[in-house]
Amino acid sequence: MEKTENVRRWRIISLLLAIALIAVSTVFTVTVKCCKTPQLPAQTASVLASWNDEAPLKRELTDYVKAVTAKGSADFIPVEDRIAVFDLDGTLACETDPCYFDHCIYYYRVMEDPDYKDKASDFEKEVAAEVKQFMDTGVSPEDLMERHGKAVASAFEGLTPEEFVDYAAEFAKTPSPGYNGMTRAEAFYKPMLEVVDYLEDNGFTVYVVSGTDRFLVRGLVKNSPLKLPFSQIIGSDESLVSTEQEEVDGLGVQFDENDQLVLGGDFLIKNLDMNKVSVIQQEIGKQPVLSFGNSGTDSSMAEYTITDNRYPAKAFMLCCDDTERENGNPEKAEKMKKSCEENGWTAISMKNDWKTIYGDGVTRK
Repeated sequence: MEKTENVRRWRIISLLLAIALIAVSTVFTVTVKCCKTPQLPAQTASVLASWNDEAPLKRELTDYVKAVTAKGSADFIPVEDRIAVFDLDGTLACETDPCYFDHCIYYYRVMEDPDYKDKASDFEKEVAAEVKQFMDTGVSPEDLMERHGKAVASAFEGLTPEEFVDYAAEFAKTPSPGYNGMTRAEAFYKPMLEVVDYLEDNGFTVYVVSGTDRFLVRGLVKNSPLKLPFSQIIGSDESLVSTEQEEVDGLGVQFDENDQLVLGGDFLIKNLDMNKVSVIQQEIGKQPVLSFGNSGTDSSMAEYTITDNRYPAKAFMLCCDDTERENGNPEKAEKMKKSCEENGWTAISMKNDWKTIYGDGVTRK
């Protein structure tokens, strides 16, 4: 009888202890939930902050990055294969102020630079006049692209790569002609810089693949908000030779302690259209999974990125539809939007998708 009574007591005590433990656990859990900072989703104000929440890229890109970086995901992409390629002019930086950066610096070199203008050749001056026509009217000869490439190569012949980069970096310090509050080096789109930072934070390697001369791009980027190493900057190319090479092919010359590497004066390739695809394979050696451009000359790069890719891949195109904050071109923008619809690219509207373009304190003249 006494044994049965003891068992009953222990059962009651055990039940009371269990109830007490449950009560304490509940209070602790509620306290933690109330006091703990909530985990915010990827689409927060801190990610792509200059993008409007309804912008297609904001949701699409953050969802994409989440899928391809999650281990165990069917869409997972190893870090070494997370390659993103960006055009420069009109994609990362101001395209026309009043025209392309490489046109503006070339015109300055040939027509205004006190150390060079009297040495400029007749050909270089002819091309400078064509560039000025383009600046003033937006119309240029059909062959200006090729002629300009040759003229840039000859106008900077003899400079070392470092001297050429520094020349471009110094020119980039000049004020942007069409804007108050920024220099040419600062004329980068804030929303696109956020995209670059976001991708790099998630293990992507970002490359600039530009139609502008490689060394000019390096000079423009040197003191800009775009912090990329020169090894990740690809552009149009000109010849490089040793100071003692003269007209001899490089196979017949040895670089020695008395030599310097200098620009040879010959234009090699304009890095646009299909040339962008070739140079990506030659220099990166991998098919990108993300492509960002703004014009028809970037379409080959976009298609190469999304065609037969073993990983999920996307292409985005900027549409220059903002005529108040940027030098927009509605006709060109509408054409690009149509191309995006036809090709499965995602269109980016500068006017509707961006809260700001260059940041506070910058206004268009």
